[in-house]
Amino acid sequence: MPTCFDLSISDAVAHLRLCRPDDLNTMTAEFWSELPELVAQIDAAASARVIVISSTGKHFSAGMDLSVFSGAGGLLGDSGVSEAGRQRAHLWSTVQRLQQTFSILEQVRMPVLAAVQGGCIGGAVDMICAADMRYASADAFFCIQEINIGMTADVGTLQRLPKIIPEGVARELAYTGDRMPAARAHEVGLVNEVFDNHESLVAGVLDIAARIASKSPLAIWGTKEMINFTRDHSVADSLKYMAGWQSGMFQPGDMLEEFAAKGEKRSAVFEELPRRV
Repeated sequence: MPTCFDLSISDAVAHLRLCRPDDLNTMTAEFWSELPELVAQIDAAASARVIVISSTGKHFSAGMDLSVFSGAGGLLGDSGVSEAGRQRAHLWSTVQRLQQTFSILEQVRMPVLAAVQGGCIGGAVDMICAADMRYASADAFFCIQEINIGMTADVGTLQRLPKIIPEGVARELAYTGDRMPAARAHEVGLVNEVFDNHESLVAGVLDIAARIASKSPLAIWGTKEMINFTRDHSVADSLKYMAGWQSGMFQPGDMLEEFAAKGEKRSAVFEELPRRV
């Protein structure tokens, strides 16, 4: 059983909640294996069309737990080797493993929505930057905490945040370690909407997820694939990729179902995505 998350699936929406509020939902060693395993399972089984990540307690997450850096279970602790080059190689591999924990949010076929209350600090910023969309409660704030403890953020914030908000704003946050409040995060485009409180935040994001889940899951997958590809490639390359995707994936079945459902004044019914092999 997961120790860092609660998972429920209802009406094609998977709701993944960080569930260690007394510990500020810090990211323990278990977190870094549980998150990618749970998300990969949802994707592999096509058991949901949207994933919502929310949290419990006063803060969304205070970021990396100190236990990760040391101790018998620490991911960045004893490498089991003594030679300097091998120790550095171990760290190089470990950082990439941590990065993949959040990269999977981009790689799965369904949109991932993050609902943030209270503090979103350090590694939590890395995580929400890999989501498709972000939403916040009025008391939320965002902080690239790594610079405040003498290190460079290394699990995705610096690579993704400048593509979400203006680069100068991202640099200011990364260089100063200042807190960005929810209103400012909305102003610069880090979050799509600010809700009055935690309860209305989760309800609002689940409502958005439900609207997405009502669409063709194949068309949603293609849309996510194209937006992600376009972010990292030229317009010309992205148009060519789109043409290739559409020539293989576009079939009339879902479109005909949409037209029929509208004509019959009912909800469209779509086949789920195939299981991952």
